[in-house]
Order: sequence, then C-alpha cells, then structure tokens
Amino acid sequence: MATIDVLLVEDHTIVRNSLRAMLERTGEFRVVGEVENGAEALQFCKAHSPQLVLMDLSMPVLNGVEATAELARHCPSVRVVVLSAYDEERSIVEVIRAGAKGYLLKRAGVSDLMEALRTVAAGGSYLSPQISNALFSRLQAGDDGRKRGTVEHLSPRESQVMRLIAQGMTSKEIASALDLGVETVRSYRKTLMKKLGVNNAAGLTRLAVAELPQLQAG
Repeated sequence: MATIDVLLVEDHTIVRNSLRAMLERTGEFRVVGEVENGAEALQFCKAHSPQLVLMDLSMPVLNGVEATAELARHCPSVRVVVLSAYDEERSIVEVIRAGAKGYLLKRAGVSDLMEALRTVAAGGSYLSPQISNALFSRLQAGDDGRKRGTVEHLSPRESQVMRLIAQGMTSKEIASALDLGVETVRSYRKTLMKKLGVNNAAGLTRLAVAELPQLQAG
C-alpha cells in the first residue's frame, strides 16, 4: 500500500516531533516536511504538493484559517486537516469555510487522528467526535447560527466594490477602477465585512464570488 505524504504545520517543535514519530510508526504516512507557520506551509505546498497538510490553527505570520484559504486557492489538490486545541464553534466554522476537509481536537486519541487522515486522504471529510453532530449538520447546510446581512441591503457603491472583489481585484486596483483612494476602498471593505458578518478578507472574497449573480442583477 502506498504511503500518504503529509506536511506538518505546527509552531511547537515538541508537538511536531511527537506527530512525526506517531505518523511514521504506522507505515501508512510519510512526513515530507515540517514548517512553523502558514506562510511556510503555502510556500512548501506550491513547491511539493503533499497529499495532506496537518495544520495547527493558532500560528504566527499566517494562521490556520488564512493558510487554509490560501492553500484552497493556490494548491486545490492539497487537503487540509486541522489539529487544534480550540473547540469554539466560530473557529471551526471559519476554517471549514476556508477549505479544511477535517477538524480534530488535540485531546483526541491516536486512533481518531489516524482515522481523520485516512478519511480525508481518501476524499472524505472528518470532524472530531468531541464536536457535536448538531454543529456538523449546520456546517453542511452552510448555516453557522450567526445572523448575516445580505447583499440586497448594500448601497450602490458597496455593491460595485463587492463585484470587483469577486473579480479578484486588489484594493489598489479597485481604487483605480472606481476613481477612489486606496484607503477609501479599504474602509469599504471593513464596512462590508461588518454588514455581511464576515471576519476576514478571504471570507469576504468567497462571499462576493458566491453572491456575484445577485450583485450583477442588482
């Protein structure tokens, strides 16, 4: 049976060493790299395309949510399993929306970790058993329980900015297209995130793309 290549993304050396030893003892997994933050993970995956990334959530430079979103954009064949100490609903929702295929708590057992990696490597999704089935159902339905605004309530200028965000434009490019200052565009982005209940730029871009038909019709 072919081994599964795994990149470890964890800023604590002791944890990385333990994970490497644990995975390689099985004979099923091969640790092809170890990095300390999300930016290094993105760089490694662009160069080597491992099958799986086992990612911590809280890291310097680029955190787990941001790194997962960037990997989904630039390395779509790489599948991310998050291994985190956090079981807050918001953290889980954010990283799954960013593109993670698995979420496992660090207090889970070794057998759970192996099951998560096997499941995700085979093309499935995995959520830690300690996380409620109700949360998983809401995530599958695209509902995290938070009240969100809708693009129908945006001003004409906010809708324009959203359409350009959906096209992948940077703040500088949007400023040029709409004859606005860059800081003004950044202010619009912040307002849009607040109005639409989005917590980061990656989330705003994904929402803009999803709502583009509605934005174009408006």
